Amino acid sequence: MLGGISIWQLLIVLGIIILVFGTKKLRNVGTDLGGAVKGFKKAMHDEEKNKEGDQDDAPHAKVSHEEPGNTYDVKAEEKQAANDRHEERK
Repeated sequence: MLGGISIWQLLIVLGIIILVFGTKKLRNVGTDLGGAVKGFKKAMHDEEKNKEGDQDDAPHAKVSHEEPGNTYDVKAEEKQAANDRHEERK
């Protein structure tokens, strides 16, 4: 027994919930809850991956082209390219 609640009492409560909310709404709630849990797990996995990557790599890479004094920040260039693409869409 679950603290004095029998299986019949749980079935009655479940039946009332289905009557009040309907099966479609309960299915949508279940789908939304499952999607939220899946998204949370994915975010946690991505965060762990980022932490491992930060420990292995330098914060950002510098690249040299042809001349020894000609270095630039790769991440800054990637950000600029992304901003340029975003501006083109507008």
